[in-house]
This record gives sequence, structure tokens and C-alpha cells, in this order.
Amino acid sequence: MCARCARDVRAMCAMQDDVFGNPVSDEMALQLLNRLARNDGMQLWIAEVAGEIVSAGRLEPVTGTQFAGIWGGATREAWRGQGIYRALTGARALAALAMGKPLIHSDSTECSRPILERSGLVAVLTTTPYSWSR
Repeated sequence: MCARCARDVRAMCAMQDDVFGNPVSDEMALQLLNRLARNDGMQLWIAEVAGEIVSAGRLEPVTGTQFAGIWGGATREAWRGQGIYRALTGARALAALAMGKPLIHSDSTECSRPILERSGLVAVLTTTPYSWSR
């Protein structure tokens, strides 16, 4: 993978960590770089303004099914309400269709849920995130 691609993945993950209120870490970037190297169909999507990543998310096809997941959607607070997240979600949905994946699943925050519902997704259950350790 090219050095610029790796730098872009790290910048995307740092923006998402910041938006979600997490300390910036290289952990997710390393996981995504490994996934990209496997070429398993995962796609990373970003929206930039003047070279700054203002929104991002990923598309993950589920092998052997008609599903693709949309994950990690985040938009910087200053850029919310302008349709950027909605456009990024629509682009990921179109990419899923092009992969032959007509069904989308997502685990969203309360900020994203209304946007996803206006786009046609239907909430069917809720989850509670946690970190488990021994």
C-alpha cells in the first residue's frame, strides 16, 4: 500500500476518534490497513474540504449474503447539518448496490439514526457497546 494511502487512513481514523470523543489511537488505522491489504471488499469513504477530512465512513460487504454494513460514519461538528453525512451514506449505499449487496445494516448513534431512517433504513433493534477484559 502506498505511503499516502496509509497516511490518509490514519488521518481518517484520527478524525473519527476525535468526533467520537476517543483518544486518537493508531489501533483502528492498523486494523483497517490490514483489511485493505487483504482486499476483502471493504471500502473507506471520506469527504474533504480544503484538504481537511470533515466526514468519513466505511462500507463492509458481508461475504455470502446480500448485506453490506455501513460503519464508522462520523462528521465533524462544524460540518454537520449540511448534508455531507447523508451524501456519504448515499455514496456507500450505491457502492453496495454495485457490489450486488442490496441490503444495508448499520449500528448507529442517536445522531446518525434519524439520517439513516430518512434514507430508508429501519431500526429493528438496539445494541449497547461495551469493552470486555479479563
